[in-house]
Amino acid sequence: MKAPIAPQKDGPRINHEIRVREIQLIDAEGQNRGIVPILEAQHLADEASLDLVEIVPNANPPVCKILDYGKFRFLEQKKAAEARKKQKIVEIKEIKLRPGIDEHDYDTKMKAVKRFFEEGDKVKVTLRFRGREMAHQDLGFRLLERVKSETGAFAKVEAEPSMEGRQMIMVLAPR
Repeated sequence: MKAPIAPQKDGPRINHEIRVREIQLIDAEGQNRGIVPILEAQHLADEASLDLVEIVPNANPPVCKILDYGKFRFLEQKKAAEARKKQKIVEIKEIKLRPGIDEHDYDTKMKAVKRFFEEGDKVKVTLRFRGREMAHQDLGFRLLERVKSETGAFAKVEAEPSMEGRQMIMVLAPR
């Protein structure tokens, strides 16, 4: 029978969880105290009514700092929440065209494409062929080349025009 594995603690080790003889100590004022025995560091932390927190565990010797652990955890959570808030999930928006699209309809679709790029999204341009339009794929290719040239200033081609069944597909991404 094996002994159960102790659950790993998330976050840095604090106070008596630090199991080394010597540490690199940074005191509560931010001054580097150099390499100090762990018992002396524990004593200094207790005198200041603060915690001894292992900041860089992989260093040799580990770097520890005297600080208020509750406040430290709160600030770390705040930083993580701020980073999550600033993340932008890139979506792929799709614009569907036909080979015989009218000029006004084309302009309307291009306005939508520009708006998608301003929002930071990618655009998938799908050109659908029906019936005898399949015989004139060069018209569709020219239309996608036109889209590529008009969006060239603010977008780059991520996937060149290619046929997939009865549709021609091109993917554009913002610059």
